[in-house]
Amino acid sequence: MSDTIRARLHEGLAQTTHALSDGQSEQLVELVELLHKWNRVYNLTAVRDPSQMVSRHLLDSLVLIPYITGGSLLDIGSGAGLPGLPLAIAMPDLSCTLLDSNGKKTRFIQHAVTELGLRNVDVVHARVEDALIAPADTIVSRAFSSPLDIISVAGQLCQPGGTIVFMLGQVDETLQSLPEGYQLDRLDSVKVPFEEGARHIAVCSVTNPNHPNHL
Repeated sequence: MSDTIRARLHEGLAQTTHALSDGQSEQLVELVELLHKWNRVYNLTAVRDPSQMVSRHLLDSLVLIPYITGGSLLDIGSGAGLPGLPLAIAMPDLSCTLLDSNGKKTRFIQHAVTELGLRNVDVVHARVEDALIAPADTIVSRAFSSPLDIISVAGQLCQPGGTIVFMLGQVDETLQSLPEGYQLDRLDSVKVPFEEGARHIAVCSVTNPNHPNHL
């Protein structure tokens, strides 16, 4: 199985501008193997096929690399560690916090962190509303909730001047009417290797440090 995953990953990476070392690529291969193994018992993701995990989970997560700013990342509703784990592997100098309220999923993330030897990842088992963590420079959300709901519950976890990056299947019209203190900076359509259609990436900046979310 490793050879199939590795070949699929290398073919996909060749269609991107991501420059990963052999060691990082092997960590990504091992991540898929771990996810596939745990998924058979704990149902962590609806994607069952390892080759599809490469495109729908690894490559889909890595499209966020150009949008990450600052030295700290918070992945809210991380699920099985996506996109946080692939980003932590690809960006080892980035301090990553992966947050999820589902215990079996955070147990998997912690197991993967240990097995992969990742030293730049903290795993938090909590609801977003209850999380006691330091604000991050960049917040990412992959299919967690709507942009307005995410801002409502997680806006205070983003540093003033930081960014919130939303991964969307469809463009959300509410992005044009963000609450005070937030501004839509970019709305890009990106292609994920092997996947039909486009991914939409929305980048919002925290424009008002005095907004109530940051008091």
